[in-house]
Parts: sequence; C-alpha cells; structure tokens
Amino acid sequence: MKGKILEYSIATKSGIISGHDGVRYNFSINEWKSENQPLANQIVDFTINEEQAIGIFLEKNVSSGKKSKIVAGLLAIFLGGFGIHKFYLGCTKSGIITLILFIFGMILLFIPTMIIGTIAFIEGILYIVKSDEDFDEQYVQNKKCWF
Repeated sequence: MKGKILEYSIATKSGIISGHDGVRYNFSINEWKSENQPLANQIVDFTINEEQAIGIFLEKNVSSGKKSKIVAGLLAIFLGGFGIHKFYLGCTKSGIITLILFIFGMILLFIPTMIIGTIAFIEGILYIVKSDEDFDEQYVQNKKCWF
C-alpha cells in the first residue's frame, strides 16, 4: 500500500503513516528499509500487519514539491542577490532578508550586496551539483533555506 509519513520522532524512533485507504498506521524505525532517514511528507510503500506498517520503502520516483534544482540553481546564480531562488523554494523569510540586504547594501558601499551575491552564487552551484534526491530532501521537503 502507498501512504505518506505524517510525522517521525528521532527520539522515539517511531512515526505515523497515513495510508491511501485513509487509515493511520504506526511504524518503528526497524521497519524502515531505505537508506535515508524517514521525514514528514515523504511518500512510502509499505505492508500492513494489524495496525502497524511494516516493510516500509521510500518512493524514490515521487518528488514532493516538484521543484527543479536547475531552475533554483540558475535563479540563484543570475538573480540570487534579489533572493528569487529563496522565494522559488518557498523560503519567503529568507528571500525577504536576502532582498533587503541586497538593496540596503547599495547604500553601504556595496559590501553587503557583494557578500549576499556571493552567497547566492555558491548556493546556486550547490543546488546544481546535488543529486535530485538530495536536493528534493534538503531544500524542498525539509525547507533548508541557507547552504
């Protein structure tokens, strides 16, 4: 059966999956069969044993946010000073901070503007060189907004 992880606690090493049948199933990390740690909103494939999810596999072909690492990278490289890549990835607060630093940096001899432009350029390169799975996990699912 397919489902979506609603929550996962590292402390208890357990979580809850909402199955496509509308039922919620508890699971333990012992039943997790994929390399990466379980995260909220991941789509998984699993079997059921009473009210427990067992044999849980991450669906690798499903992107939760459908964001392109190439688009994010190019936005960061060419328009990164304006924070456009942050807005694209859903990091509105970080995008506003980037935009404000870029604009007010012009008043302060362009030093903050150059720094934020350099940071955005580095982020753009990082986006592009990451694998699709890593990009999706870090920047789309977990909303990692800086580096």
